[in-house]
This record gives sequence, structure tokens and C-alpha cells, in this order.
Amino acid sequence: MRVSLFVTCLVDQFFPEVGLSTVSVLRKLGVEVDFPADQTCCGQPAFNSGYASEARDLARRFITIFENSEYVVAPSGSCTSMVKVFYPDLFHNEPQWLARAEALAAKTYEFTEFLVNVLKVEHLGAAYGGKVALHQSCHLLRELKVKTEPQCLLQSVKGIELVQLDHAEACCGFGGLFSIKYPHISGSILQDKIDSIRNSGAEVVVASDVGCLMHIAGGLSRQCVPSRTMHIAELLAQREE
Repeated sequence: MRVSLFVTCLVDQFFPEVGLSTVSVLRKLGVEVDFPADQTCCGQPAFNSGYASEARDLARRFITIFENSEYVVAPSGSCTSMVKVFYPDLFHNEPQWLARAEALAAKTYEFTEFLVNVLKVEHLGAAYGGKVALHQSCHLLRELKVKTEPQCLLQSVKGIELVQLDHAEACCGFGGLFSIKYPHISGSILQDKIDSIRNSGAEVVVASDVGCLMHIAGGLSRQCVPSRTMHIAELLAQREE
């Protein structure tokens, strides 16, 4: 089996360790991983800002680069959702591009979704000691309908103590450009999430989207909450020393 890694902008620019952990886990499972070097943004920021024409240009480029891959995997629910859910919407009036977008969407997966639903793997031999809480990111949960897969993977980690967040499925307030356009609303939503993390006693907050984790980490740091964030791929790459 061969996978093309779609690394996403935030991982590429700010969290390269997440990409490395994703590759590490996949290769441990015997998956061959390649990285198309020409890849750039999937077009989500432009699409969310109402610039449909610019988003289509980026989508066409993305489709051309990835459409010959056996599978495409991304450590991000939001960017995966852009490809799987919104590329077909972008090309609903262009039959040829619509067919290509739908073909790519059918073989594009978020990281945990791919592990559980395609590879049929839940036990990865990972080990991590400590209290861990899962934040369910919005795009992953609501658009991709991926809910139990991250939980199943975390439950198999040796030594882990999973703790439940109050309102675990509530938004963290990031929402990409939403947090910039509406900072006061974003900050208020984030505060609810910070309060739930503090109440849970979690040492680590795990999610499948680095945008959420970046937003939450900023709130934790500013309020001196002794918890840290970690992408689920990083945790699943952990091994006993």
C-alpha cells in the first residue's frame, strides 16, 4: 500500500514534527509513504473567505498533483474536509473537474480515519504515561463524521489515563479566519475550553488538527494552565523507553 502525505500549511510551516510522526506511524505499519514536493495550500482559507475563483485555482493544482496517488492522507480534519466535502461543491458546474474532484475525495483520508477504517488497525504498540484528554475538532467530527476513531486509537495506548473533557465536542473557538475576524467571540469560546481542560486535570490535550491545538496552547500558556497540547500522531508515535 502506498500513501501520499498531504502535510497541510500549518504542519509544514509550524509543526513539522506532526508530519514526521504521521510518516513514522504509517511506515511502522508497513505503508510506503511519499511526499509530493509540489504540494501547496488546498485552498481552504480562500474558500472560507468567499474567494471561490481563487480556491478553484488552488483546488485544480491540488487535484493534478494528487490524483494519481493510491491514497492521500493528511494529519488534519479541516484540510481533509476541504478536499472530500468542498472540492465537489467548488466544481458542481464543471463536470470534468467535478469527476476528478470526486475521484480524489474518495481516496483522501484524515490520519486516524485511515488507520482505523482503511488499515483496520487500532493497536499500534504506543505507550504514554499520564492523563490525556481528547478535543474533538469541528471539521473532523461534523463534516467528516469521524468520532470514535481517535478514541479507539487512544484507548489502546499503554499506560495512558484518558480523562473526559466537559463538552468535549464543543468548538475551541479557532475556526481558522474566524478567530481573526471575531476575536472576542473566539476568545470567549476558547475560555470555555480552557476551563474544561483545567477541570479535567489533563496533563496533555490531544486533537487531530494543529489549528485547534495552536489556539488552545495559546490560551493555556497565557493563563499559566499546567497542561500542554499534542497532535494525536505524535502521541501514537511514542514508544516505551
